[in-house]
Amino acid sequence: MHSGKLVFAQLMDYLPLHTFRRCVQRYPSKYPTKTLSHLDQFLCMAFAQLTYRESLRDIETCLRAHQAK
Repeated sequence: MHSGKLVFAQLMDYLPLHTFRRCVQRYPSKYPTKTLSHLDQFLCMAFAQLTYRESLRDIETCLRAHQAK
């Protein structure tokens, strides 16, 4: 069994968090976040794009399947 990082985690290591947080502060949302942070929302959407998910239900099912990872 593979014990290293997933490809998604390896790709997200290149995400400049400082720049991401600066963009979040520069462009504030009109609506407050309820449960997910801005970073969590971005990671979910990036994961959905990279795994070719087609619907919110499909994204949720896939993320729950990979919950332990």
